[in-house]
Amino acid sequence: MAGVNKMFIMLPMIFAVRKLDGDDPNVVYWLRIAYFGVQAIIAILVMYIYVMSSRVIKGHENRLIYVPQAAQPFAQPDAKKKYTETTFGAHVSSQVLNLLSSTFFGILLTSGLHFYRGMVVGLAMQSVMGPLNIIENAFVKALVLGKKTKEGSLKPEDKIFEEKFVDELTPEDEVIDKKGNEVVRKPKTFEEILLDVWDSGAGKADITPLMDAINKENCNFKTKDSAWTPLMVLSGIGVKGCASAIRQVVSLGGNPAITDNEGWNAMHWAAFHGSAEAAKLYNDEFSSLCNVKDKEGKKPLALAEAEGNINVVEVLKGLEPSSGENLNEGLRKRK
Repeated sequence: MAGVNKMFIMLPMIFAVRKLDGDDPNVVYWLRIAYFGVQAIIAILVMYIYVMSSRVIKGHENRLIYVPQAAQPFAQPDAKKKYTETTFGAHVSSQVLNLLSSTFFGILLTSGLHFYRGMVVGLAMQSVMGPLNIIENAFVKALVLGKKTKEGSLKPEDKIFEEKFVDELTPEDEVIDKKGNEVVRKPKTFEEILLDVWDSGAGKADITPLMDAINKENCNFKTKDSAWTPLMVLSGIGVKGCASAIRQVVSLGGNPAITDNEGWNAMHWAAFHGSAEAAKLYNDEFSSLCNVKDKEGKKPLALAEAEGNINVVEVLKGLEPSSGENLNEGLRKRK
């Protein structure tokens, strides 16, 4: 409900509650029933959002976003719009904690004013305005009233905070940090994007920035220090849907046979890090990769066996991979 529409409810409410007899026990009794009943439902709803928020954003926590600041009442018409640079996970966490604290603080404040000061206006107002305010909350709209309830996930692309990504910012947008200091925007190099994805960790990295930046010219790019390629990183990161991303890079000209400074090709990476999905793709479509030895004379199968990656071992031996977890899910450390 838009702010202008709420005014049509608040103004009559203000005049109506003034006529309530705060000394009438029956009036006070029913006001308490209404207020605490409504607030109990709101509190349960907020606790549900608090519990669910960390679950539904898994895999997107480290995505960099730019959140617009609230409009200032006396700002100049031609003033630049300010965006705060943060990560999706950090912003979701801060907003959920703000919702949690403001909800329970409001309940305690209104209850205190009622029981210690005898005020009934707050009970009446919040019995009506409480639900109207909570349904305008971004989390309630997305996780309770919206389709995200069924999907069970919340992504930066859903734009529930009206946020932008770095490539959506315009020259008229001013970026600031959490302290309000201006952030000088400097485009990341392809190597920085590639290594940022890797540093995000196995199974939870967001590969979207990498896939957005990759093209025919850089699909076989090698990092300066270790000669890692996009296919190696995608093969080792082990995120859901990595096979689709690998096929996309291959279609651009990506070569999984390229080796890094240790003599590892993309299959070695998949074998060492336990990515059965990537290993199966290479085994089916680039089977010759299985026979390549690294600088220590090890084939991908030997790496998978040494790391206890049973699923990959089964794939490379032509067996149906089991559903069990790998014994070792750690990522190689950058040198």
